[in-house]
Amino acid sequence: MNQVGVIGAGVMGEALIAALISYGTAPGSITISEKRKDRADELRTRYGIKVEDVATNVSKADALLLVVKPQDMATVLDEIKGSINKSAVVITFAAGKKISFIEQGLGTGNPVVRVMPNTPTLVGAGMAAISLGAGVSADQSKFVSGFLAATGKVIEVSEDLQDAVTATSGSGPAYFFRFVEAMVDGAKALGLSDADATTLTVQTIVGAAKLLDESGKSATTLRENVTSPNGTTAAALASFESHQLGDVVAQAMKAARDRSQELA
Repeated sequence: MNQVGVIGAGVMGEALIAALISYGTAPGSITISEKRKDRADELRTRYGIKVEDVATNVSKADALLLVVKPQDMATVLDEIKGSINKSAVVITFAAGKKISFIEQGLGTGNPVVRVMPNTPTLVGAGMAAISLGAGVSADQSKFVSGFLAATGKVIEVSEDLQDAVTATSGSGPAYFFRFVEAMVDGAKALGLSDADATTLTVQTIVGAAKLLDESGKSATTLRENVTSPNGTTAAALASFESHQLGDVVAQAMKAARDRSQELA
């Protein structure tokens, strides 16, 4: 892509800018449009990118990243449809908004790629799932997968699974953070200081995740390996099961999936 436009330069927008540069996109080929002048100036200084008004940006972009909130998407589409480069691939990061919503909102026939990222993208450990709309070329698909790979891992799914992706990896980091909060609170209730409870919990979680990622073993196998019959771990896991942890998690994920569907 000779020119990449980014609409919305919040935290996720910045992470994607960094990914584009890591992928090999020249900073001078990246242009952002951001309402907050101080934020736009900050990113221009930090990354050496360009800043333009929306109309100018979208008219030049070969790839256009829409990094805006779902509730703002309709307004943004209405704003850009009169100026957009008709051959640009449009890449949307808004939860719940279908490819058809983007296509209809633009009415320009631009090819659309829908992406569900997550917040670990900010530290290069993200998980992104992409769905390709009609007319997306092989080169455009390769570009999207390529720069997203600089933020972590990427998979391609059919669009009807994007709500399930949202409930799994999109919202998933918050489930993890909530579990960490509960573990820290539990450790403090057992007498540990806040600092020690936090250190013990965070390092345990980080180490367990690294072991799962690098060992090649399933979560089930690793759980069984650390669980001695009638031991301390078995007692804790029995408590989880008595409170139907699996059902609680499944119900939470379904709630997230249903909300994603409502956002459409």
